[in-house]
Amino acid sequence: MAKQIINITDVEAEARAPAFTPPPNVAERYDAKMAYISRHIGAQKLGYNITVVPPGKSAFPAHNHRVNEEMAFVLQGSGEIRIGSTTHPIRTGDFIALPPGDKETAHKITNTGTEELRYLAVSTKMSPELVDYPDSGKFGVLAELPPGSDGKPQRFVYVGREGQSVDYWDGE
Repeated sequence: MAKQIINITDVEAEARAPAFTPPPNVAERYDAKMAYISRHIGAQKLGYNITVVPPGKSAFPAHNHRVNEEMAFVLQGSGEIRIGSTTHPIRTGDFIALPPGDKETAHKITNTGTEELRYLAVSTKMSPELVDYPDSGKFGVLAELPPGSDGKPQRFVYVGREGQSVDYWDGE
């Protein structure tokens, strides 16, 4: 079993996996490093990470979860969060509840300050998950799968737009 305690000074933020790294035309608005905590301490039903967002950037596009609940706690810096169509200022010490729902719960955190914005993100880990991206009309289906033969976690990710999928019987 993994050790169940880790100090924040022992957690290093790293660049996102290549599949989740924004392309150059999007990178001017989105950037973040992630320090994944839950995998280091053996968490099973909750995921935790520290997200580090540079000034002027957002970590992720506006999205809402249909299944999982999230919470963010601002460790350092300031910015804003859009929830639905309303924008709220955020700063060090703020707790932010992000329950599952529809586009009215869609959220996007942006660093509007002059220093790094660091927040602890905590989420339930129910799988599969359906995520909506209301600004771009996309949806995502994400599932956590058992580790592969190499021991690394595996995921199934499908991102699409309604009406662009194939019929269940297509090609049968």
